[in-house]
Amino acid sequence: MDLSTSFQELGLKAPLLRQLEKLQYQTPTPIQQACIPILLQKKDIMGLAQTGTGKTAAFALPLLQLLAEDRQQLRPHCVRALILSPTRELAAQIHDNIVAYGKGLDIRSAVVFGGVGYTPQEKLLARGLDILVATPGRLIDHLNRKMVNLNHVETFILDEADRMLDMGFAPDIRKITAVIPARRHTQLFSATMPDNIRKLAQSMLHQPETVVITPPTTTAEKVEQTICHVDTQAEKRETTLSLIRNREENGLTLLFTRTRHGASRLATFLSKQGHPASAIHGDKSQGARERMLREFRSGTTPILVATDIAARGIDVKDIDLVINYDIPLEPEVYIHRIGRTARAGASGTAISLCCPDEVKYASALQNMLGNPIPLHEDSKPAPAGMAMKQPRPERSAGRRSTRDNRHPSPSGRNNRRRSSRRRSA
Repeated sequence: MDLSTSFQELGLKAPLLRQLEKLQYQTPTPIQQACIPILLQKKDIMGLAQTGTGKTAAFALPLLQLLAEDRQQLRPHCVRALILSPTRELAAQIHDNIVAYGKGLDIRSAVVFGGVGYTPQEKLLARGLDILVATPGRLIDHLNRKMVNLNHVETFILDEADRMLDMGFAPDIRKITAVIPARRHTQLFSATMPDNIRKLAQSMLHQPETVVITPPTTTAEKVEQTICHVDTQAEKRETTLSLIRNREENGLTLLFTRTRHGASRLATFLSKQGHPASAIHGDKSQGARERMLREFRSGTTPILVATDIAARGIDVKDIDLVINYDIPLEPEVYIHRIGRTARAGASGTAISLCCPDEVKYASALQNMLGNPIPLHEDSKPAPAGMAMKQPRPERSAGRRSTRDNRHPSPSGRNNRRRSSRRRSA
């Protein structure tokens, strides 16, 4: 593929180029270079790339240009372009970017998600919109209340499709696609390509162009990954504290727990030990989530403890340490977790803590990766049956190197707990 080297060469017009210059966007990322020319031709697309590769600009910039070139009188409650996102945070982030890119274009946009009141959103929808960014659950609510009309959607974008299905939104997606026109410009973006995503793409897309930037068989290449075996949950907590205390750099740390209660307990423990931490999960209000993310980005609270669903919308460039406090039950989730670091070309470190009752999940993860995860230097010996590489003594939690761990395409997902997950968006 012969990729261009500037936004101008991609076919973007002066108003967008001026905004990109103000925002200090200098060189398009690979997915932007590949997708923008295709989307400007109104071709359907299936984009496969890890998080943090610039997907939002890849679909938002051509969408803004096409809408600006074809101005139409907006109908009350109607939408011209619909973007579906799995979480509140990601939806808000996408809309913020659209507003930033589209200044001066007279494009009317809005974002709707759960956790906040209906009335302000209904007022925005009543005026009609060029672009609506929404989480599936809240959009279904507005459809049921007859506050939004999707009969005139021209462009439909499904972002983070793999996570959308993992969170149990497949029924909502089917309901939404049933009421939007069959003749439309459709775009699907995903970090991984399991069988259920392939089937979804086949049902939604018409003769799509496929863009693969980071193959689904590759984990984040600039993440130094290690695993640390501990004997008890208490030892896991103390090890976490030691890893944070002994860091060589004062960057941002993101920790993953399996449950909301576990996230809150860990954040409280770290804060009491003198390491300010916040817990972000589905029980937090939207206002609280936004405040925590602001404090995390600024470094005011440099440690964030999150559940998987809450963390998917976190797009923070300076996270250089991810700690898997709990091994994920589903191996594919590991890829999404460590993708929170080493974003936009940076490097990072990911450390997974493993108690004896989590060994089976660590084994499944190792099988998916196809290569053993190196033992952290503070790790207990690996259990029998888990042949781990030995640690390199010159490395520590704060040092980073480039690795290329590969795994076969993820297949199969645990579909339980979907109804409770859906409520968090």
